[in-house]
Amino acid sequence: MQYVLISPAKLCTFVLGLTLTWTAQSAERAAGPCEQIVAACTNAGFVKGDAREGYGLWRDCVDPIMRGTRQPAKADRPLPAVSPELVAACRQIHPNFGEGKKAGQAK
Repeated sequence: MQYVLISPAKLCTFVLGLTLTWTAQSAERAAGPCEQIVAACTNAGFVKGDAREGYGLWRDCVDPIMRGTRQPAKADRPLPAVSPELVAACRQIHPNFGEGKKAGQAK
């Protein structure tokens, strides 16, 4: 039986190729429809945890977009333009995304 030696350079190239493939797939998953909605809100100036100031990420932006409702009266920034197709795609993956806090549930 004959053994084939793999050079360190070939081994490193193989591992690097696997790593790059895995990283690219992770980036595609991270840019899913729900994450795109959150990114649109963040880019519009909404900030996680700042709902009292009127520009909270979830209460003033994500929740109204996902529910198809108006923003709270205290919201001081307009909602970003998000296509209904993106909302539907997000809902298909995560049916309860952007539903806000429900009784007895922490967010």
